[in-house]
Parts: sequence; C-alpha cells; structure tokens
Amino acid sequence: MNIQFDRLKNISNQDIIELNTNERVLKQMPLANGVIFDEEKCIAWVKEKEEQWIEYGYGPWAFIVDGKFAGWGGLQYENGEADLALVLHPQYWGLGKQIFDEIIKKAFTEMSFESITILLPPSRTKLKGIFLLGFVIDREMMISDERFIRYRLHKPASI
Repeated sequence: MNIQFDRLKNISNQDIIELNTNERVLKQMPLANGVIFDEEKCIAWVKEKEEQWIEYGYGPWAFIVDGKFAGWGGLQYENGEADLALVLHPQYWGLGKQIFDEIIKKAFTEMSFESITILLPPSRTKLKGIFLLGFVIDREMMISDERFIRYRLHKPASI
C-alpha cells in the first residue's frame, strides 16, 4: 500500500465534499454538525487550510492511498499549538496508525516540535489507544461553544 502526503489544494473539491459530508465521519466531528459543506464552503475551507501553510509553515495534508484521496489531517495551528487531525474515509480507517506514525515522525524530526496536541469531544470515550500512543490529558477547552478535551504528546526520547 502506497501512502503519500499532498496539499489539499491538489484534491478535487468533490472528493473533499464527499469525505466531509460522510455520515460516519461526521459522527466524529462535532464542529461540523449542522454545517452545509457544499462547493462554496469547500473552496473557503481549503483556502483556510492552505493559509496555515503560509502563516505558520505547516498545515493539514491530503492523504493519498494507492493514488486515491483517503482523507486529510496532519498538524493544524490551534491556539498556539500544533494540533493533530486525522480524518479518513471509513474504507481507510484501518490505516490510521500508519498515517499517524508518519505525521509524528514529521512533527518531531522535520518540524522540530517538542509536543503536539489532539482535541477530542467528551463523547469519545474509547481512549485506550490514545494513551497507549503516549498522549496525556492536558486540559478542557471550548471551541465554537463545543467542549473538548485536549491531550498532549511530548516528543519521544527515541526521536
């Protein structure tokens, strides 16, 4: 299986819309509830993600698996932190750990971060995997009137 990272601006709007409106995906994304993600919204969303690359030197990638758009994520600027996002089409959910490992490698070597965060809604209760990856609870926070728990992963000593 060949996994590549690309920029979201290189992905068709239709592919992004299909992923960001998938019912199974939306269950994991509380900030997307009630948002109509159409062509206009997609164009603005991609522009905002691309602006992060310009302003902060990093931003989310598109994940390409065997030549097909599988999802998006990576590191996004969130309140002064490099925050990890990983949104995959359900048919690619089994590749999450492999993609996560690549993101982590880039974060702590190429990008020289000392720590990264993830934000999860309190409704996410299956957290054993998060802790096994080395994340620790950092704090609660509100984003757009939604409550999240922020978890932090410090740079592993082995990197």
